[in-house]
Amino acid sequence: MLDARRSKNDVRYFQDICNRLVGHFSARLGPPFRRNFPSRRRPAAPNSAFSMSRLTDAFARARSENRAAFVAYLCAGDPDFDTSLTACRALISAGVDVLELGAPFSDPLADGLTNQLAAQRALESGMTTERVFELARRVRAMTSVPLVLYTYYNLVFAPGVRAYAYAARQAGIDALLVLDLPPEEAGELLLAGKAHDLAAVFIVAPTTPPARLQRICTAATGFIYYVSREGVTGVRDRLAAGIPAAVAQIKQHTKLPVVVGFGLSTRAQVAEVAAHADGVVVGSALVNVIQENLAARDQIPAQLFTRASDLAAGVRRA
Repeated sequence: MLDARRSKNDVRYFQDICNRLVGHFSARLGPPFRRNFPSRRRPAAPNSAFSMSRLTDAFARARSENRAAFVAYLCAGDPDFDTSLTACRALISAGVDVLELGAPFSDPLADGLTNQLAAQRALESGMTTERVFELARRVRAMTSVPLVLYTYYNLVFAPGVRAYAYAARQAGIDALLVLDLPPEEAGELLLAGKAHDLAAVFIVAPTTPPARLQRICTAATGFIYYVSREGVTGVRDRLAAGIPAAVAQIKQHTKLPVVVGFGLSTRAQVAEVAAHADGVVVGSALVNVIQENLAARDQIPAQLFTRASDLAAGVRRA
């Protein structure tokens, strides 16, 4: 009897801790975070678009044109909602194949200073998770370019994994890259993704051992993101060594596209990586354009278009 009472008390204690955590993160993200999310019990009901198809088609089209896909990253809501929307439109006009939107978060893990400041600007402008989804909805209304949401598990866990996946899908998101969720712990997310036609993207690092590489490739359903160097995001003068060999090794374990990111900032670097990878990710170099034009925000779209067009020219193979 004592053990039974203790077990019940432990359950109540754990539930109380979970409720406190949900309340904490909901409060930090603002009232819209909880209010506008569907119930955890809401049944799966993916919308009429087909996210897997958009993502698959983007890489197939690039392959048929003998080039890598150009994947561009921006922090959603940087430096404000309206400017962020026009920035996304500029990248799409410049020929982006896949648009990666980063959910602004106060405790980022892999972001360097450039992207940390972008997240700070977005949060200070009033971005919440619901506003991120609203931005995605607005972008989806103007394009069929696949949208990948780069996010953190705290943001997914707070409203419930299935509720978050449903909201993301309804906003037009095609895939989730939950940076701090390893495949070993991603069972619930993978089930939610399957229910809502939402692809899962996982990261492979230069330090990933072969046994985990197989596990990651088996779990992923969208593409594999190879982080080309140790450390955080940011512009680098030179590419990391060993990218061709790393991509080749990953391809031994999966038929999914393999994209490479972290540190790419010039057309020459993009071209070098595009010779081996299915996709090339550029983030900080584009976010820097926003930072450099904060005093003249109306110039940001044109500047981004110019920079992205130059980078996109590098994905074509000889």
